[in-house]
Amino acid sequence: MEKQNSATKIMLTYGLYLGILSIIVSVANYSFGNIYKPHWSINIVNYLIMIAFIVMGLKAFKDQNEGFLKLGQALKIGIGIALVAAILSLIYFVIFVNYIEPDFISKLGDFQEQMMYEKFPDMDEAIIEKQIEMSRKFMSPAIMSAFILIGSLFLGLIFSLIAGLIMKKDQPEL
Repeated sequence: MEKQNSATKIMLTYGLYLGILSIIVSVANYSFGNIYKPHWSINIVNYLIMIAFIVMGLKAFKDQNEGFLKLGQALKIGIGIALVAAILSLIYFVIFVNYIEPDFISKLGDFQEQMMYEKFPDMDEAIIEKQIEMSRKFMSPAIMSAFILIGSLFLGLIFSLIAGLIMKKDQPEL
């Protein structure tokens, strides 16, 4: 039972830190005016932050567990950290699209439309309009929230799998 409490505490603690830091990066990106086309480095920073907090969480659990860590525990803790951070990010996203930048979704659609015309100037306008119409169907806050959650959990799975494979150490059978 103590291992369960320890794992839950680690997931909540490191997930909270990851979520807060992710929100800070988002706010910084917004303040620089890059919300519609963020620089590629923002994604790299977010990935590195997520990797760091998952690895720190796994290390904290391993240290509390006499140096032992099973792959299943690593996956559970890593995905738990990602889930807590994703929930915080979703709360921020809902506040952002409803209060901070209420016309974010429509402006994002307009920006993507402009980018389509710039990227494919020779493409038939009817085809571009169909593409834009299709992409706007996926721009509701609910669908975008689902993508945020699924993406965060997927990355949490991948990063915790890799870190777990590197850090795992099973207890010897007695």
